[in-house]
Amino acid sequence: MVTGGTTGLGREIALGFAAAGADVVATSRTADHVEAVAKEIEALGRRTLRMTCDVLDRASIQRLHDEVIRAFGKVDILVNAAGMVKKVPTLEENEEEWAKIIETNLTGTMRTCQIFGRTMVNAGYGRIINVASSTAFRGSYQLAAYGASKSGVASLTRTLAIELAESGVNVNAIAPGVFPTEMSAPLVKDTRRGEELLMRTPMHRFGKPREVVGPAIFLASEAAGFVTGEVLSVDGGYLASGVNV
Repeated sequence: MVTGGTTGLGREIALGFAAAGADVVATSRTADHVEAVAKEIEALGRRTLRMTCDVLDRASIQRLHDEVIRAFGKVDILVNAAGMVKKVPTLEENEEEWAKIIETNLTGTMRTCQIFGRTMVNAGYGRIINVASSTAFRGSYQLAAYGASKSGVASLTRTLAIELAESGVNVNAIAPGVFPTEMSAPLVKDTRRGEELLMRTPMHRFGKPREVVGPAIFLASEAAGFVTGEVLSVDGGYLASGVNV
């Protein structure tokens, strides 16, 4: 189950799981996007569902959950990739914009973890993978709401991990560095911000979307059976970096 699974890194993860042999439900608010990714999943020989979902709407998540359980009988893996970002000076950000970003990125993740997590606990098995961000660990110019929401996702991941540690449900997160997706490309492609990020990233390049798939599969696999509460950075060395020249 992948929320935000029809665009950006969520889509890459959804298709990566399907290629690795999983039945995958990739959802978002846009029916056309859901349909397109569902066709790609089926082309890989896997089963899926065509259902939209809005993480701002708890009832929408519950309907999705119930249909997934009806169709597949269980859910083994949950990836929370739904998110939004807006670049704005912090002193000028209005509360409505702030609240929507926090509500989508953080509270939406919490809602989905609650609804699917209860079913995983009852089954005695599950893997929850939240998508955080390098902005959870470094201040990022004019991205206060986004950074705050992703810091919250990292904290939520750790807290939920220790609460569910004895239940058979592992909870981890991936913290991507700079991947020019539909959402982030306007901020980093051919911009001064992008130039600085490249300078501060030891590999001196942006991530390729497929490079987030392997870490996600690892965290969902039995190889990570004793891994929980971790936030795995996939960032070309950005967070490890001090002076690069």
